[in-house]
Amino acid sequence: MDYDLKIIGAEIVDGSGRERYRGDVAIKDRRIVALGAAPGQAHSTVDAGGLVVSPGFVDIHTHYDAQVMWDRMLSISPWHGVTTAVLGNCGFGVAPTRPAHRDLIVRTLEKVEGMSVDALGAGLGANWPFQTFPEFLDAIEQRGIAINIGVLVGHTPVRLWVMGEAATERAATSAEIAEMKAIVRGAIDAGAIGFATSKASTHVGYGGRPVPSRVADLAEIKALAGVLGEAGRGIMQATIGKELFLDEFVEIARATGRPITWTALLAGLSFGVGDHRQQLARSEAIAAEGLKIVPQVTPRPLNFEYQFKAPFPFEPLSLFKPISAADADGKARIYADPEFRRAFAERMLTNGPPTFRATFAKTVVGQYTPEPELEERLLFDIARERDVLPTDLALDMALRTGLEARFRMPVANHEESEVEPLLKSTCTVVGLSDAGAHASQLCDACLPTYFLGHWVREKSAFSLEEGVRMLTSRPAEVFGLVDRGRLALGAPADLVIFDPATIGASKLRRINDFPAGADRLISDASGIEGVVVNGTVIRSRGVDAVDPAGPLPGMLLRGGRAAA
Repeated sequence: MDYDLKIIGAEIVDGSGRERYRGDVAIKDRRIVALGAAPGQAHSTVDAGGLVVSPGFVDIHTHYDAQVMWDRMLSISPWHGVTTAVLGNCGFGVAPTRPAHRDLIVRTLEKVEGMSVDALGAGLGANWPFQTFPEFLDAIEQRGIAINIGVLVGHTPVRLWVMGEAATERAATSAEIAEMKAIVRGAIDAGAIGFATSKASTHVGYGGRPVPSRVADLAEIKALAGVLGEAGRGIMQATIGKELFLDEFVEIARATGRPITWTALLAGLSFGVGDHRQQLARSEAIAAEGLKIVPQVTPRPLNFEYQFKAPFPFEPLSLFKPISAADADGKARIYADPEFRRAFAERMLTNGPPTFRATFAKTVVGQYTPEPELEERLLFDIARERDVLPTDLALDMALRTGLEARFRMPVANHEESEVEPLLKSTCTVVGLSDAGAHASQLCDACLPTYFLGHWVREKSAFSLEEGVRMLTSRPAEVFGLVDRGRLALGAPADLVIFDPATIGASKLRRINDFPAGADRLISDASGIEGVVVNGTVIRSRGVDAVDPAGPLPGMLLRGGRAAA
């Protein structure tokens, strides 16, 4: 046979932004060997008449670091056409981790990324097959994965490895920084595609303490980013916060010569200096200087479902620090306390930050089993009918259900007229799916299908060619993912076959398929007819086409490149 797989009669959108054309795609030995005309026979032929063939989508902002140890398919990303994902964002991760610190890492992920501690414990098990970062990469490679992944080395586990629990309490000594630099260099040499950190006030860890990276001073961050400059490779990813934003990024980029990407540029929410319009203007000016400092933007409205047993949206408030440190009974006692209620009401209804108060005013009841008729209604409307404060009503509903009541709060990106300029800017990149994190709170792993269905087809804000480029070659180029994101002769055969008339993402639904029966939110894809990774069809017409327990075609992209 001439080919392993041939896809015939497709509209080919190659990821470059160039105009589509009709033709065939032929694959042999994991690579594309013919584009346009593909005479000859294949072991398997797919008729793609009326469908589009594009490069597989590249998701640069995921948190599958733990899930990859129990879910080799990395669901739900492949459902939505993702063939390459980047792990280790925001400076979080599970490696390097000493055995004595495993529980602390798990509980930090529970707090800061909304992951179930029971699911993490059951999924990772008692005996992790790694301690160091190079061992983590080896473990991924040995287990096998359905899609390709690149991994960033995270500041938080590196700091915890060197400093122990003092990592959440104090600045590092020069000797400790030197040890951290050596670990980061070892990770880069082993195949990490960069270094990630966070100074975000929302990143509150176990016991209400800041995650370790937030305690680091700027000198430490510069020193660790400097390792990338010394190595001459790798990207820095940062979640912005106090003392780490555009001015600091400019300093680091000039000193290291390495690209930086930051999260996140969101309409209606700002964690840095200025609002989103000002941040975009400054970012475009920086790009015009030739510096590669790339904001990540998302086409999705950002909504959080939360429970008061894990009140993630409120944890940046000092008022909630005792709650973060309390167990369930302790939380309930605080929520019932009149003084706490007075302070909470004042913060959320009167004197808190205007944007925070505005988003809280749009809170919707997500799940309330004692009175299901209240679900999907505005909290403020119900409070008005009952002549109570919305804050008191929310806390009463939480207490009545043992803190199990769910609420949904819109956070950002709800004014599409403000989101569109962020997406259209040449200095930004599409990211922030957070796939694998906040599993019970949100699900934006459906970002690619949502973007193509809503922004490309329904709104006609982008051509199909440009929309595909934004999901493929652009993120691959920003992160230095060699040979990914384009259809080209000799390139790895990562493809998506989809119907442009039906591609989209469903409404979210909640299932209980995580380890220990933990729940998560998912979105189903429509219009995805096939997903191919390195020449192997892994999804066909909405179902897995490979055995999750058998050999899988995904590759670990060490340094952004698969092993030969």
